[in-house]
Amino acid sequence: MSPEAAELAKPDGRIVSAARVRGMGIFLLLLALVMVGPLGLNVHDHVEATFLLNASPAFHVAPLVMPVRWIGVVLAVVCAGLGITLCIRTHGRGSYVLLSLGVLVFLWAFLVWVARGADLNLVDLLAESLAYSTPLLYGSMSGMMCERSGVVNIAIEGQFLAGAFLAEMVGSATNSLWLGVAAGAVAGAVFGWLLAFLALRYGADQIIVGVVIVAFCTGLTNFLTEQVLSPDQNLNAGLGFSSFGIPLLDKIPVIGPALFNQNDFFYGAIILLVVMHIALFKTRWGLRSRAVSEHPRAAETVGIHVLSVRYRNVILGGVIAGIGGAWFTVGSGEEFSAGMTAGLGYVALAVMIFGRWRPFGALSAALLFGFSTALPSYLEVLNVSIPAPFLSMAPYLITIAVVAGLVGRVRPPAADGVPYSRE
Repeated sequence: MSPEAAELAKPDGRIVSAARVRGMGIFLLLLALVMVGPLGLNVHDHVEATFLLNASPAFHVAPLVMPVRWIGVVLAVVCAGLGITLCIRTHGRGSYVLLSLGVLVFLWAFLVWVARGADLNLVDLLAESLAYSTPLLYGSMSGMMCERSGVVNIAIEGQFLAGAFLAEMVGSATNSLWLGVAAGAVAGAVFGWLLAFLALRYGADQIIVGVVIVAFCTGLTNFLTEQVLSPDQNLNAGLGFSSFGIPLLDKIPVIGPALFNQNDFFYGAIILLVVMHIALFKTRWGLRSRAVSEHPRAAETVGIHVLSVRYRNVILGGVIAGIGGAWFTVGSGEEFSAGMTAGLGYVALAVMIFGRWRPFGALSAALLFGFSTALPSYLEVLNVSIPAPFLSMAPYLITIAVVAGLVGRVRPPAADGVPYSRE
């Protein structure tokens, strides 16, 4: 087999072809051209960008001032060097690390260009990116919980909606945000059980069942919003958790106010991510879950009850998605409105795929999506000449790129979505 046709299966499940590696290199070279031209040489020589790095309660840090033109040129050279390295590589190992570095270099050059002749609060941008990534972390963990046991959960969007609606209604009625979160978890669990029941008990197509659940939750929440929440505003009060800082850590410059001054949902998402990683790869439960998603027949022969494992995991996945749905209302202090999740349940699936069904991989992907969601509002304030609708499309364009395999083909669990029946 020629090097051009060779495919190298990486240990983490990503398959990298020589042609794809060269494509990554060409992509970085194109980014370098943009950086050296529109983001670099086209900018006047004395134009500077100012990044505000100071935010309470962190220690004071002076603003970072950078020359736009020469930063664009220097970072373009770095990006081009990474692109050339990828083009001449003969193996796929480490290719995605180089690609990620190139993209980060481009994003920094883009931010410098955005802030030309103005002030950009980098701490606030980072904080909003982390906040927007929170529901995606819950959604991706939900999908991972299900698919690591062999069940595809397309219903995350519906579980988000159900969790957001019930959390807002119960939280407003009882004036207890934690009861609202619990109600959101129950709503997610109910639809998780419904997915498991139809897919595992009757062998229904998991994709179709998931789409039906999303459609049902969308219609149901729209109807109940009109019939219940709209007439009685006391049930849609828009209460939410407030942010609180972790002592000492929130005083770290730049990252302290952004990372350690969030609300309970964000901290819960980070704890969940660590717990999921340990549980999946360090415990007997994780080993059994991965076994039934890779080779359920072999797992059954060693005494693992495949359907029981899948039932439990899918319902737990529904609980996690329901809590993630509660973020949209009691987690962010917003009133419930029809369709407020805006397709982020599907984006969460893309985050899971981008992260290769691994918790920490999903974290990096969620941060990218969160950044692409937070950035447009800053670009509008700075009067950047990019149409606002185009900017709003960015998270969904990235989603299409991920599911289309433009960032590399990934190997899902072998039995993912495959019905199983005991002999």
